[in-house]
Amino acid sequence: MDLTPDPLFIQVRKALRTALAAVPVLPGVHGAPVADGGCGPTRTVLDELGVADFERPAFVGGLDLGLSAGVLVSAELGRAACGNSYRGDAMAADVGCPAGGVALAGLETLPTGRGVTATPGTDGWELHGTVTLDDPDPALLLVPVTTGSAGPVLVAVPRDAAGVNVQAGCWPPVVRFEATPVTPGDVVGELDHALAGPLARARLRQAAYLLGIADGAHRIAVEYTGWRRQFDTRLRDLPAVSFPLARAMVALRATRAAVYRAAWMVDNEPDTVGTEPIMALAMAAETARDVVRLSMQSCGVRAMTAELGLHRYFRLAAAESTRYGDPAALWRTVGADVVRTARRAAAGTEVPTAATTAV
Repeated sequence: MDLTPDPLFIQVRKALRTALAAVPVLPGVHGAPVADGGCGPTRTVLDELGVADFERPAFVGGLDLGLSAGVLVSAELGRAACGNSYRGDAMAADVGCPAGGVALAGLETLPTGRGVTATPGTDGWELHGTVTLDDPDPALLLVPVTTGSAGPVLVAVPRDAAGVNVQAGCWPPVVRFEATPVTPGDVVGELDHALAGPLARARLRQAAYLLGIADGAHRIAVEYTGWRRQFDTRLRDLPAVSFPLARAMVALRATRAAVYRAAWMVDNEPDTVGTEPIMALAMAAETARDVVRLSMQSCGVRAMTAELGLHRYFRLAAAESTRYGDPAALWRTVGADVVRTARRAAAGTEVPTAATTAV
């Protein structure tokens, strides 16, 4: 992995930050902290920059920049405390579903995919359950469900299908399925644990989004404690404030290295990818919650004011940290892989390269 900064990515990052800085924010402390989904203000920014073509292969007219570019976009969206209008279309492109107006529903139930139950129906299955939704006004919903003994699959459900009830009055919005019929033809892909498959790629985009949330909150805390004075000195010069901020910086750099290394492996060495995407997501979820909490503690009572805007990062971290799998469940998956690898090594069995995990 080349650690030299890519000049192209530096330009893309600068363009994204400049454009996202002009996106209007929701200043209220109560209510939804962001305007999310395809109808949100970030959609215009991403369309103007042509972000949809970043990850698309060159043979279909894309720029073929790889997952690393998608990770960069997700991180900048999180850093600006904006809604993530990118991950839905990116997941749709990975599974071969038409982009535009696509929302992900029930991704917080992974890795089991049991948030929505599928019971046998006339021509397929009937969906039941209530899960969260990315976009309050989608045209098509991608829902992970378990249809049998196999792992979860991704099912495309139209917004106007029978039994679909979207409740947009809360945040995050939720969708309720009541005997919603789907057929085997509605299955758009399997959410298996392929080392470089759609689920692994989606987890890395989510990890980058969480990393951006933590980075944005930390940036605000550092700036505020740099000019706010107490006892004739800056808050940032007090050990009780500076030490936690320094520890948060270390956590951010370690998580950033894990996320971008996993993305680089998916792009360049897919055969050697182990549980790196799972580890990166688990690390990012924990880092986001810890860094946002430390940032709010450093700012004191001003943390929940509209001027600083840390409340948006706090609510985003709380809502986004469990998408694509609870961190505890992800770490158990990593631990099981380590134990399995150790047992094979002890038995003298040759361990496949892709099954090895470094912790």
